[in-house]
Amino acid sequence: MIGLISLLGRRVLDGVARTGYATRIFVRLVLELFVLLRRPNLVIKQIYFVGNYSLLIIAVSGLFVGFVLGLQGYYTLNRYGSESALGLLVALSLVRELGPVVTALLFAGRAGTSLTAEIGLMKAGEQLTALEMMAVDPLATIVAPRMWAGIIAMPLLAAIFSAVGIIGGYIVGVLMIGVDAGAFWSQMQGGVDVWADVGNGVVKSVVFGFAVTFIALFQGYEAKATPEGVSRATTRTVVYGSLAVLGLDFILTALMFS
Repeated sequence: MIGLISLLGRRVLDGVARTGYATRIFVRLVLELFVLLRRPNLVIKQIYFVGNYSLLIIAVSGLFVGFVLGLQGYYTLNRYGSESALGLLVALSLVRELGPVVTALLFAGRAGTSLTAEIGLMKAGEQLTALEMMAVDPLATIVAPRMWAGIIAMPLLAAIFSAVGIIGGYIVGVLMIGVDAGAFWSQMQGGVDVWADVGNGVVKSVVFGFAVTFIALFQGYEAKATPEGVSRATTRTVVYGSLAVLGLDFILTALMFS
């Protein structure tokens, strides 16, 4: 019994210590923004790296999500004779919820794992240690640019996802099923509010960008310097990132639309 209590106590203390360490790294990465403003090329290069690798899967996924929303939305609205509201249904579903959430989940699985593996392999190859030996802070030169690149790229990818998804809903609803095109666009234009709907979606995507990118970089930075350690860190990135997105989505939705 005493051994069990001792083990539980050690786990709790280790968890608290790890949480405190992660918080200190997060604060340092946020503060590095002011330093990176003098070297924007580092961030721009990483935005291209992160966004370019995720663009294809984001666009294709958005198109098929739009297809599904067009079909399911039409079948649901048809029961009540409200097929003209299909455009509004598709747009609100994407900009409020599906756009930020699905983009963040795909980002965690695609770009997040790449970031974790990249940082983890740098640690395994002792490149981070070499930078420290040369009095160069790896958090400032390696981790922070990738952190801010992910935060900037996430809202852009979510906007692309939502835009392509609306096009997919238009293709299915208007071109294939035969919903009136004027009603499709006018209902969308009249029912979607820029600040209450689109703005909240942008806020969600920024928060998800913070969470997913930090989790990916922290897992890579703290990975054991072995192939097995890097692979486990990559797996943890997907699991923790996905859970963080879903949990934050519930909190943000409750705060924004209550």
